[in-house]
Amino acid sequence: MRGGRGTCPPDVTLQAPRGFAHRLKAEAYARGAMIAGVARLGPAETAAAYDDWIAAGYAGEMGYLERGAEKRRDSRLPVPGAVSALVIGVNYGGTEPDGPVARYARGDDYHDVLVPMLRGVQDWASGELGVEVPGKAYTDTGPMLERDLARRAGLGWFGKNTMLISPRHGSFFFIGVLLLALELEPDAPFETEHCGSCTRCLQACPTDAFVAPRVLDATQCVSYLTIELKGSIPEALRERMGGLVYGCDVCQSVCPWNVKFSQVLAEDSPFKAREFVAGKDAVTLATDILALDQDAFSAAFRKSPMKRAKLAGLRRNATVALGNLDTLT
Repeated sequence: MRGGRGTCPPDVTLQAPRGFAHRLKAEAYARGAMIAGVARLGPAETAAAYDDWIAAGYAGEMGYLERGAEKRRDSRLPVPGAVSALVIGVNYGGTEPDGPVARYARGDDYHDVLVPMLRGVQDWASGELGVEVPGKAYTDTGPMLERDLARRAGLGWFGKNTMLISPRHGSFFFIGVLLLALELEPDAPFETEHCGSCTRCLQACPTDAFVAPRVLDATQCVSYLTIELKGSIPEALRERMGGLVYGCDVCQSVCPWNVKFSQVLAEDSPFKAREFVAGKDAVTLATDILALDQDAFSAAFRKSPMKRAKLAGLRRNATVALGNLDTLT
């Protein structure tokens, strides 16, 4: 159905024609998804574990992770009439070399890429069906357990490093979710896990941030320390951070599934490293950061996820990296 669109009344669930889920996923692939699946919405299987994780204090200063608890526990709540989710994974370059900045943060902000991508798929669906399809896109943008839906959509399993691992792509991909008030045929959930007896990720963590397999104490994680923590980095952890200036990929880099299956970034990918970061070792990057003023910082990191730490945070991280100079040379 093409042409003029009607308006779907609130709380009404539309019925997609047979085979539409396949076409919806194909549209997601055409717009840049590396992997895609469809999940049935409902109570989140991992909600209780998430609540326990928050109660244990493992979220540290990330108080925003407690907001919207009811919506987080049931993925049907954010969109009236929603029953299905399109879940996508978008590659951010696991074959890129290790460096002082985590791979996900070297290019453009993924929020600015995935949300418009998913909204584009939603608009396509509305055009095909001839009626506005109610929906909402998420990628770390609200109370949604994206990993839960990704596993339910058949994309992969939870690794011991807490990352969602695809048996065909590894874990170096962003997860995006599009909730839809549209009845779609779901994919089979991913029911097995394939980490086996491997503990490389747990052993490699520079700050011993894993309390147990699949349980991360974020307050000990380098990504938290260099991005979310607002104050000083605890002295006991500084040397163990080495030359990591923003984020950490260690637990992913050592994963055999990533060593074998990580995907190369396309030349036109928005996640290619920007000029200020590309190819720099820790000492060079840290020195360059310390030379920035506010205007230069704003120009260098426009539309970058690294803005989150602000200039003061990046200077703090750069100072710690340079303080670890002896361990880097």
